Amino acid sequence: MTWGFVTCGPNEALVVSGCCYTKPLLVPGGRAFVWPTIQCVQRISLNTMTLQVESPTVYTSQGVPISVTGIAQVKIQGQNEEMLLAACEQFLGKQEHEIQHIALVTLEGHQRAIMGSMTVEEIYKDRKKFSKQVFEVASSDLVNMGITVVSYTLKDIRDEEGYLKSLGMARTAEVKRDARIGEAEARRDAQIKEAIAEEERMASRFLNDTEIAKAQRDFELKKAAYDVEVQTKKAEAELAYELQAAKTKQRIKEEQMQILVVERTQEICVQDQEIQRREKELEATIRRPAEAEKYRLEKLAEANRNRVILEAEAEAEAIRVRGEAEAFSIEAKARAEAEQMAKKADAWKEYKEAAMVDMLLDTLPKVAAEVAAPLSQAKKITMVSSGTGDVGAAKLTTEVFNIVSKVPEVVKNLTGVDIVKSVHSG
Repeated sequence: MTWGFVTCGPNEALVVSGCCYTKPLLVPGGRAFVWPTIQCVQRISLNTMTLQVESPTVYTSQGVPISVTGIAQVKIQGQNEEMLLAACEQFLGKQEHEIQHIALVTLEGHQRAIMGSMTVEEIYKDRKKFSKQVFEVASSDLVNMGITVVSYTLKDIRDEEGYLKSLGMARTAEVKRDARIGEAEARRDAQIKEAIAEEERMASRFLNDTEIAKAQRDFELKKAAYDVEVQTKKAEAELAYELQAAKTKQRIKEEQMQILVVERTQEICVQDQEIQRREKELEATIRRPAEAEKYRLEKLAEANRNRVILEAEAEAEAIRVRGEAEAFSIEAKARAEAEQMAKKADAWKEYKEAAMVDMLLDTLPKVAAEVAAPLSQAKKITMVSSGTGDVGAAKLTTEVFNIVSKVPEVVKNLTGVDIVKSVHSG
């Protein structure tokens, strides 16, 4: 070894001992001047070492066997000279795995000790507390060796007897129970709040429905009042219209009746004129001669009666007894009356056909009136014309006259008296 400067990296330290040094020179991550043969230079690693601390089947304070695995980060402290000097005294010249083994055994012992002082529940539930205790105890022990515990973490807890599982099941059941209770309470609170909200909603709804019903009622009342007024005006208008229409129809009907009356009046006038003409014709041809003959017969009968009376009175003067004269007068009167009746009967016998003609002529106006009576009662007459002949009232008059003209033929068939012949011969 030649003399000169010796260097080292930041993850290691130089330990120089020998001449000129009462205690070793510690140079972490730097350089030093070394004299060969009279001075010795050694190196110690300052790297962080990761240790997996296994503690299988350790009985806790309750006597429950569990297994724990922890992860620790340790290193030789190079910044503290005393700790570095202690580490040099303990580990200088040893391999890194040997240092790791020493630190691991130390940590495992402290880990087992802490496990024996705690319950399973404490270790399982409060891992931070367990890690803190292992860290503090192991650090206080390893620091004397110049080793610093950088970190310690509980990695795993195992239970071969099923204690943790039962604990988890119990906790799970407890949690589930609390969850169910919490859920039930939440559901209860929700239902209570929902019921309160529903009650408030229903109260608001009922209040709203009440207001709506009131508004609807007021609207219906006003609408009913308006409808009554509208219907009243409408009914009045309809009645006025119907009344006016009825008046118009009545006026039209009256005018139609007036027209019918005028038409019938004209027809009656025509019929009356025709009847008057026929009466005058009958009077000129039959009645006047018959009345003249009647008058002549009456005068003859009256003359005979006067003559009989005069003769009776003349004879009465000659009779001494008034009673005999009266009796003779009565007898003469009776005889005169009998003779008058006989003569009258002979006259009637002689003028039999003339009398019948006279009676028939007296009856003809009544027959014509009876024939025309149904026509005057008819409301409507429909007449069909071929285009020739009379129409209207003239047609009706012609039909009536045709019916009346057939009466002499009927009389002839019933009595054998030819009225037409008798009238013409007379």
